[in-house]
Amino acid sequence: MLTADIQSEIRVFLVNNFLSGRSEKLNDDEPLLDNVIESTGVLELVSFLQERFGIAVPDEDVNPGNLDSVKNIVAYVARKLQSKP
Repeated sequence: MLTADIQSEIRVFLVNNFLSGRSEKLNDDEPLLDNVIESTGVLELVSFLQERFGIAVPDEDVNPGNLDSVKNIVAYVARKLQSKP
């Protein structure tokens, strides 16, 4: 799967689930936590990533380095997909 496709799907999920369809409020580099999603939203995001991309997101991977911006999430998902057998 291409990085652009991953990014598009993640953006659609975030806009539809947390921004009431207002995509102009989503910047790929801005922190998501407390700006777009709250702590419980992280659980929804992780569930979406696991279901949509067929990856496992272990507890130790749920951190700002992986999930705090669209850019970080896309990079994380791309790494996980590349390491799948």
